[in-house]
Amino acid sequence: MGLFSFLFDRNDYTYVPPPKKEEKPEGFPDLYNNMNLDVFQKDGRPFLTGRLTAFTAKSMTIERLPGWLSFELCDPGKTVIVHGFTKKMVPFSISAVIQESTRTACKLKDLSVQTHDEHRETFRLPVNAPASLFYQHDTRCENPEECVLVDISTGGACVQSEFLHAEGEVLRMKCQIEDYVPMNFLGQVIRVTEHSPGKFRYGLLFAQLNEDEMTTLTRTLYNIQVGNRSEWRRTEAGHW
Repeated sequence: MGLFSFLFDRNDYTYVPPPKKEEKPEGFPDLYNNMNLDVFQKDGRPFLTGRLTAFTAKSMTIERLPGWLSFELCDPGKTVIVHGFTKKMVPFSISAVIQESTRTACKLKDLSVQTHDEHRETFRLPVNAPASLFYQHDTRCENPEECVLVDISTGGACVQSEFLHAEGEVLRMKCQIEDYVPMNFLGQVIRVTEHSPGKFRYGLLFAQLNEDEMTTLTRTLYNIQVGNRSEWRRTEAGHW
């Protein structure tokens, strides 16, 4: 047998099919490399902010943002919630389990997209910004009740106030997050809790937003999330 026949004899060749492309589960967001993601603990406390460097439909790796310092460490096996926006500014939430946690990267497994019912229709972005509440009949917003905007989404918000309101009450809320355009919402109190003595937290469900209001709020939330969130650079424990 000649050398050419020996090297290229079809009987000695084993065909290896290319690996099948992993199918994306229904409802899975359009992820892309280097997108910014916020990771929260299940109780809503922020855990880390980083960029996506590798992902499949079942796992992802999040690494430090350029110029940011070390991540907080977390024990493997703990469940966290990953928040982000697609390129079309569609918010998403993914439940995941920590596979590996280091100072420079966090590997997650067992990804599961959170449905609307599982995550209050849209996830809420922590902001901790000053705001004002007004009674519904105060259309000129002349008598403000100073409060704190704890978090906000395109569907509603959580505010903390020293004033007492009842479930079902309709209120107006004005806020300005960082240097973005001031916003004004009409909402109904759907949840009341006493967060600490003399301080109450209210879950507000916004009246249906018009197109301009939705666009302004969505862009503001997107810019805040992908911007430089310096307050997350240092953990509660003081690690950098």
